[in-house]
Amino acid sequence: MKKRYDIKVLGQELAVLSDAEDEQVAKVVRFVNEKMEDIVRSSDELRILDVAILAALNITEDFLKLKGVNQDLCEQLTHRSEKLIQLIENAS
Repeated sequence: MKKRYDIKVLGQELAVLSDAEDEQVAKVVRFVNEKMEDIVRSSDELRILDVAILAALNITEDFLKLKGVNQDLCEQLTHRSEKLIQLIENAS
C-alpha cells in the first residue's frame, strides 16, 4: 500500500507516494540531495531545473553501468551453472 511522504529535495518541498519503507525513502532522498548538492558545489550559477536534470543524468549513468555489471554477472552465473549441470550429468 502506498504511503504519502513529504520530502525536501534541494530546498524544494514535495509530496510523493511510495510503497517503500520509511528508511528506504529517507535513504533515496539523502542520495538525491547529495548528488544535487555535489552539482551545485561545482557550479553556483545553475538553475534548480538544470541541477535536477544533471543529477538525473548522473544517477542514470551510474544505474546503467551497474545494470550492465549485473547482467554480465547473471550471464556468467548462468554459464557456470550450465557447465556444472553438464559435468554432473556426464559423471552419472
